[in-house]
Amino acid sequence: MLDHVSITVSDIAAAERFYDAIMKALDVVKVGRRDDWLGYGERARAAYPDRVYLTIRKGAKPDDAFGRHWCFKAKSRAQVDAFWHAGIASGGNDEGRPGLRDPDGNRVEAVCHLAP
Repeated sequence: MLDHVSITVSDIAAAERFYDAIMKALDVVKVGRRDDWLGYGERARAAYPDRVYLTIRKGAKPDDAFGRHWCFKAKSRAQVDAFWHAGIASGGNDEGRPGLRDPDGNRVEAVCHLAP
């Protein structure tokens, strides 16, 4: 359903440590980096319409919004666990369902819909 998503974070270095770790756990490639921008995934094109891309940009710290979150697809439940452990080890915190929080407090999760 989504082609690409863009979010803002107040500390790009902290976000980079966090998103590098969780994206690696999900086998998502980092495709770019600048002082004010990070990119993960691959842009959709006519030959690859199912690709998805995430852009992280430096901006103001987001306001608290309990309902705001994004969820990444995982290929296995083991990837979900690896995602959680990588996020916690890289500055995230767990405040309850539906997932951990990045260093700016954005709710981030991974899901696998396959049976255990």
